[in-house]
Amino acid sequence: MNPLAALLRQFPMLVLDGALATELERRGCDLRDPLWSAKVLLEAPELIRQIHLDYFRAGADIAITASYQATVEAFMRRGLGREESLALLRRSVRLASEARDEFWREPANRNGRPRPLVAASLGPYGAFLADGSEYRGDYGLSETELMDFHRLRLATLLEAGPDLLACETLPCFIEARALVRLLAEFPGTAAWISFSARDEAHTCHGERLADCAAWLDDRPPVVAVGVNCTAPQYIPALVQAIGSATRKPIVVYPNSGETYHPDRRRWEGTASCAEFLTAAQDWYAGGARLIGGCCRTTPEHIAALAAWTRRFPEPRL
Repeated sequence: MNPLAALLRQFPMLVLDGALATELERRGCDLRDPLWSAKVLLEAPELIRQIHLDYFRAGADIAITASYQATVEAFMRRGLGREESLALLRRSVRLASEARDEFWREPANRNGRPRPLVAASLGPYGAFLADGSEYRGDYGLSETELMDFHRLRLATLLEAGPDLLACETLPCFIEARALVRLLAEFPGTAAWISFSARDEAHTCHGERLADCAAWLDDRPPVVAVGVNCTAPQYIPALVQAIGSATRKPIVVYPNSGETYHPDRRRWEGTASCAEFLTAAQDWYAGGARLIGGCCRTTPEHIAALAAWTRRFPEPRL
């Protein structure tokens, strides 16, 4: 089942939400922890639910769950039991679904909009390592080993009933291949595959993004291909590279444009909503059809993007 196909026949573009982790930090959470945003599933789940709701109210058509860095292995390393760890994975989907359902109960929120979707985030193996290797991809694991790592969390997330999976911030082609092979074990599942990129043409590990997109083009479980958690100045060329190699919809949700300095543990630079919107308009012109934000983007960025899409032609309902 492809939940994006019908919506993209009705609407020229779908708006994704923005950052979760940096938005949690902006609202007072301390994420200096190997679990990163996943620790808030333990400590303050209602705050996650509220952020999802705020993004829907800002205009997001798709919410990405707080499961990017949530794995059974990481929770058990913290001292939780297996069943409690599995419950937290399911909770991540439930929080987004509850926020969506609350938003959709208001008739005024349905005018000219699709019923929002929930995409369960499946972050890369490197996110579990919590050492920055999701931006290198130098795991030294085989496809089979990566499949074994992802299998339980993928199955558990699907049990909670998301509309699709967001296999995101993948730094290397081998992990994308492993996930596509794994998806074949779950017939009827839809997923987008989104890479992190180091420049205008390559994944963080160094493969040509066009080659990755070409391989993904005829893989039925994959309903969109794209890039996220990447500097926005690289996105136009990356959209062009993906579009040259696949007929699938292109998904992009880059960072705000600020730069993170790990030695000082802080972001620097400026990135206004107006600048982000101008850039997003170029991504759309280049062929992207699912657009949102990653690190340091906020509900205000998504509201600006959604307000622009409301000037598009009326949806074909």
